[in-house]
Amino acid sequence: MAQQATPVRRARLGRTIGPEPTAVSGVVLLLPGGDEVSARRPSPMLATASVRALGRRLMRAGHAEGLATHVVHYRFRGWNGSEAHLANDASWAADEVVRRYGDVPVCLAGVGMGGRAALRAAGHTAVNSVLALAPWLPEDDVAAPPEPVKQLAGRRVLIVHGTNDERTDPELSFRLAARAKKSNRDICRFEVHSDGHGLHQYRSEVHALAEDFVMGALFGHGVSRPLEDALAAPPPLGLRMPLASGFGRALRR
Repeated sequence: MAQQATPVRRARLGRTIGPEPTAVSGVVLLLPGGDEVSARRPSPMLATASVRALGRRLMRAGHAEGLATHVVHYRFRGWNGSEAHLANDASWAADEVVRRYGDVPVCLAGVGMGGRAALRAAGHTAVNSVLALAPWLPEDDVAAPPEPVKQLAGRRVLIVHGTNDERTDPELSFRLAARAKKSNRDICRFEVHSDGHGLHQYRSEVHALAEDFVMGALFGHGVSRPLEDALAAPPPLGLRMPLASGFGRALRR
């Protein structure tokens, strides 16, 4: 009996969070966290839990503007070294957005290992912005090339990291942002003091900042003064901007 071929795994886009706009004019691709090494398929519910609350907030803020928000379902749970599976799936998802919606701007919004995928896949021509929350980044290694930043040129980039993150070293995201800032002035980084990897303690502030950033990047809305100052400030000031408690309560559009 002939042996059955192993089915090829494919990434996919989840349904739009909330109702799909009649006319889509911008897309957020939500990239969940993952593992450093794993050939297992992600559990759909567990894998997407970290990004769904953010997706719902962005959908409510941007639906009238034509914002579609999709979770990217990866083929594998792991990054898997040079295979960079999560980044490749993010690039595939951007291709899929172009196929479905045409020439609309895309924001890659990732958490943890998904933040690394968002930063790495930013070179896709449809991507105009990147939001990386507590991005997992590899330790500096003299025997390996540093994490690339050239693909961030021409993109608006926001990194948010808790200072008490014990899973993903916040200093690594600062160093990456500092390297990227040399060739891209449109990048900033906020520090959430005393918060950990999940950014749970100040989740409402983090989500308000994310909404502010995404609406500005995709639809040209004016952004809040703290975000404007962070983007304009030279390093290290604009890369160690503290996220104030209560941010977002008085934002005006």
